[in-house]
Amino acid sequence: MIETPSLVDQYCHGVLRTELGLGTFEAQLAGGEGLPAPGTTFFDTQTGFAVRRWCPPLLGLEPHCPPARYLARRRELGVMEAGRRLLRGSGITTYLVDTGLPGDLTGPGEMASAGAAEAHEIVRLELLAEQVADTSGTVESFLANLAESVHGAAANAVAFTSLAGARHGLALAPEPPGPGEVRGAAGRWLADRRVGGALTDPVLLRHLLWIAVASGLPLQLHAGLGEAGPRIDSADPVLLTDFARATAGLGTDLVLLHGYPHHRHTAHLAGVFPHVYADLGAELVRTGARAAAVLAEVLELAPFGKLLFSSGARGLPELHVVGARLFRESLARVLGTWVAEGSWSPADAQRVAGLIAAGNARRVYELEK
Repeated sequence: MIETPSLVDQYCHGVLRTELGLGTFEAQLAGGEGLPAPGTTFFDTQTGFAVRRWCPPLLGLEPHCPPARYLARRRELGVMEAGRRLLRGSGITTYLVDTGLPGDLTGPGEMASAGAAEAHEIVRLELLAEQVADTSGTVESFLANLAESVHGAAANAVAFTSLAGARHGLALAPEPPGPGEVRGAAGRWLADRRVGGALTDPVLLRHLLWIAVASGLPLQLHAGLGEAGPRIDSADPVLLTDFARATAGLGTDLVLLHGYPHHRHTAHLAGVFPHVYADLGAELVRTGARAAAVLAEVLELAPFGKLLFSSGARGLPELHVVGARLFRESLARVLGTWVAEGSWSPADAQRVAGLIAAGNARRVYELEK
């Protein structure tokens, strides 16, 4: 029996503090992806079926109960109590929380309290830059304040995360832009921008990445289907090959998030570059009952010390539950099969499970300090 008593969720968001009706719950379940087919709902997905399998028992219902019954029970308990039961039932012992999403979401402290766990903050680079731009009057003050803000955030955060792939695509020039190039891009962006405007300029996105690299904190890069972007092929992690090469030996680890459906490319990069790690979040939650097959494909290529569990959850505590349960079930199924076939020893399977579940994340993010 493969056991993972400690789970470090190395990338997630907070949960909504507000009560949800059927429509708003489904919208959160879908993560903003279009509309369901006529006559169906977003419960008719692998993620939706996984929610109905794993979450009802934590609220006192039978598995696979109808969505309407589940949501009625959720409202009966209240958003706070339901969230507490779900988060504590996930078995996650540490949350690394990206606080950069809009909306009424809980922060790391509230996640720790509700989930009876530890929690740490991940800082989203683009949001930080946008906040600096809102309060900087000139190009010079913006660039100076930006460097200072990233440096200040690094003192308390465990990692930075970037949406460059979703904002522009991952095919960015790998080298840092020159000072004149940065000043010109900042001037154009600030001149055309309204307060709150999103950062999409490729030069400034590269500049942000290199400021983060200089901080020494792990840098998480969104790829694959994790965030809505221009095109799925523009978020293929293989496009980060040159950036990974350019940052090798600088002391900053790169963590590639949400690689699915390009998870083999993510696993390959983790095998090629010593400072590159692969996240296991989105592929397992999205593939549901097929998660074990996808996990086995990642384990074909990536060194076992380079893989990190995450739920990738946002908004719904149910997604933390699903991420954790699918990971545990899939890992036990894959490694258990290899043990039964005699390919692995039970001791090696247990050791690798502990690395992927928590050990690798504790090392990368220096959580034992």
